[in-house]
Amino acid sequence: MNKIYLIRNHKAMLDRDLAELYGVKSIRLREQVKRNITKFPEHFMFQLTEIEVEIMVSQNAIPSKQYLGGSLPLVFTEQGVSMLSAVLKSEIAIDISVKIMRAFIE
Repeated sequence: MNKIYLIRNHKAMLDRDLAELYGVKSIRLREQVKRNITKFPEHFMFQLTEIEVEIMVSQNAIPSKQYLGGSLPLVFTEQGVSMLSAVLKSEIAIDISVKIMRAFIE
């Protein structure tokens, strides 16, 4: 629950947090998304701007820009999180996605 943020009026999660939950490196998660970009329309996924990152830091939503690993994060809505489990194709991803979907509803 504490990794779900309200961004652009959407409940969403950062790529870094999702990668950690799925047990993969952020770069691998991003690679899979790029390979399957047509499965991630704008209402499934978008990239944060510098200003949005600064706002998240100032509101203590994230500890610092370095927390993000040096690049602007991809942000996934509930539909994007669901699509990620299909793209990552692992039992862990499916299990974690189910748990995340439940958290989005709460």
